[in-house]
Amino acid sequence: MIQAAIVTIGDEILIGQITDTNSAHISRALGALGISVTRMESIGDDDATIYETLSKALRQYDLVLTTGGLGPTKDDITKEVLRRLSGSTGYRENAGQLAMVYEILHTRGLEVLDSNKAQALVPDNCEVIVNRRGTAPIMVFRFGEGNCRLKDEPERRATLYSLPGVPYEALAALEDIQADIRAHYPVGKICHKNIMVYGLAESALAERIAAWEDALPENLHLAYLPNTLTGVRLRLSAYDCGDASMLDAQLPELRRLLGAMIYAEEDTDLPTVIGQLLRQKGLTMSAAESCTGGTISQLMTSVPGCSDYYLGSVTSYANAIKEKVLGVPQDIIARYGAVSSECVAKMAEGVRKLTGSDVSVATSGIAGPGGGTPDKPVGLVWIGVSGPHGTHTASFTYKNARAQNIQRFAATALNLLRLELLEL
Repeated sequence: MIQAAIVTIGDEILIGQITDTNSAHISRALGALGISVTRMESIGDDDATIYETLSKALRQYDLVLTTGGLGPTKDDITKEVLRRLSGSTGYRENAGQLAMVYEILHTRGLEVLDSNKAQALVPDNCEVIVNRRGTAPIMVFRFGEGNCRLKDEPERRATLYSLPGVPYEALAALEDIQADIRAHYPVGKICHKNIMVYGLAESALAERIAAWEDALPENLHLAYLPNTLTGVRLRLSAYDCGDASMLDAQLPELRRLLGAMIYAEEDTDLPTVIGQLLRQKGLTMSAAESCTGGTISQLMTSVPGCSDYYLGSVTSYANAIKEKVLGVPQDIIARYGAVSSECVAKMAEGVRKLTGSDVSVATSGIAGPGGGTPDKPVGLVWIGVSGPHGTHTASFTYKNARAQNIQRFAATALNLLRLELLEL
C-alpha cells in the first residue's frame, strides 16, 4: 500500500495562533485513493528543521505533502529549502501562475508588487499545478526522476507536493493532486461507511456491539469517533475494495442492536437530520432555551434552507422571561425551581403556542461551574419536547466543563426532538 506523510509548516500553528485543518482535508483526499497516511507533523519556520524533516520523510514515504511557508514575506522559506533539497540549481518563472497572480490582484484592485511576481518563480526541476485561488503555486517534486534527486539517495522514488497554507487554497488544490497521483501511482480504493449514533457513550456503545465487531471480516476495520455535538460516528472501512457492498452487508445486525440510536448512515449531524424529518412530515419547530443560551437555535440555523421549518426561539435565561414571555406560571418556578420537569414542560408548550410551531423543545439546567446543589448538581439538565402527542420531559446529568455541558445539553435536546419526530 502506498504510504504518505503530511507536514504542516508555520510557527503560527505551533504557538496555537491558528488551527491546522489542512491535514484532515488532505488525509481524507488521500484515503479516498486507498493511500495510507501514517504520519502527520507540524514544524516551525526554521530552515534546518524544514530541510531535515522533509529529507527524512522523503526517505521513508512514497508521498509527502506539505502546506505553508510559501507566501511573499520573509518568513516564507519553504520554496528555497525545497530548491536545495531537490538539487535544483535555480529558479524559473511559471507563466500559468504569474497570470493567476495578475488576475487575482487586479480583481481585488491591488497593485502587483515584485514580491507578488516572485510567487511565480519556482525551482527549475519542479512541476507546477496552478493555484487558482491564490498567488503561491502548488509545486510537485518527483524525486528519483529526471534531475530531481535526494542527496546520497538519487534513486529513491518519492513525490513531494508543496501546497499553500491558506485552507481554502489547499482544499481547492486537492482534486488536481488526486488526479496527478492517479496518473503516477497504482492507487487502490478505500470504502467507508459512516453510522451516526446518539444516546450511548463510546464505552457503552463498544460493549453493546462487541460481538458484532468481533465477527467482522478481517479486511474490515471499525473506528469509534466521538463528538460532543454529533454523538459517536462509527466508521467502517474496507481497504482495496471494489464497492461498498461488503460494508452494507454488516449493517442489518447493527441496526438490530442499536435501533433508533442510529440517526444516519452517512457523515452528518443532528440538525441536518432533524431538518430532513421536519421537511418530510411538513412540520415546523421552535425552541425555548435557558441553560443552552441559544445554542439550539444556532445549530438549527446553520443548516441551509432551515427557514422552511425553523420558526424561531426564545432565550429565556432569566425566570422573569420564562414567566412573562413563555407563560410559565410563577408558582411552578417557586415550587419546583427553574431546573425541573414542570418548568421545561411549560417552556416547551409556551414557545410552541407563541410561535405556532408544530413541535418545540425546551432546556433548563445547570451548566456550571457553580450553581449546583445536592439535589440539582452541576451538569443536570431538564429537557421538554412538546408536539401533537403531548409534552414529554427527561433529565440527564453530564460531568464536563461549562462549554461542553452546554453543547451536550443542546445535542441531547435535539436528539429527543428527533425521537419525537420519528413517532409522528
